Amino acid sequence: MWSRIFSRVQPLKSRPVIVLNFKTYREATGEGALSLARIAERVRQDQGVNIMVSVQHTDIYRVASSVNIPVLAQHIDARDPGSWTGHVTAEAVKSSGAVGSLVNHSERRLTLADIGACIAKLKSLGLLSILCTDTPETSAAGAALTPDMLAVEPPELIGTGIPVSKAKPEVVTETVKLVRRINSDLILLCGAGISTADDVARAIELGTEGVLLASAYVKAKDPYALLTSMAKAANDALRR
Repeated sequence: MWSRIFSRVQPLKSRPVIVLNFKTYREATGEGALSLARIAERVRQDQGVNIMVSVQHTDIYRVASSVNIPVLAQHIDARDPGSWTGHVTAEAVKSSGAVGSLVNHSERRLTLADIGACIAKLKSLGLLSILCTDTPETSAAGAALTPDMLAVEPPELIGTGIPVSKAKPEVVTETVKLVRRINSDLILLCGAGISTADDVARAIELGTEGVLLASAYVKAKDPYALLTSMAKAANDALRR
């Protein structure tokens, strides 16, 4: 699956991962989403880092058909196609061009049963799952459900500009320790408050493969400069 998702990019484990969540910010809606995705595509080409963007459902087709980077949905429902008005199926996001989805983001929490069902559904369709968790304990439980990636992010730090890698580094190190015992192949990301290149480097130094961030990129005065600095820091940290 990785070779398909990351075509013309270094193998996933050999390069850092940066996932950009556009949320529902006005700056990342419609043409704004496309503009930010194109910037991310440039940085990926320049720096060789695995960069993905997670966009609103209404922007999946617009973005996925215009850029050559992996595009993710922000959420799917654990439903098969059928009479489910207002729900979003994995089949629908795949047909729009998404290669996977976030699951259980802190702003879209799911029950444990639905988390398992969503991951299983994505897997059955050859789609990527990025499970979001908030503590080392929930991360360990989530790892047992075999998502492709897991992003640990304490919700109280999301959007604060205070990175978990600095405020609560023990959350990251304990998550790495517990998750590796259960699923050594899982790609681990660090989220919540990631806003600088130093934050990205620190997250990787603590044992993760990359980061998940949102507002710092979407609202940056110069998104290209910010993301370039983050990509360089990630590469340097991984080499160290």
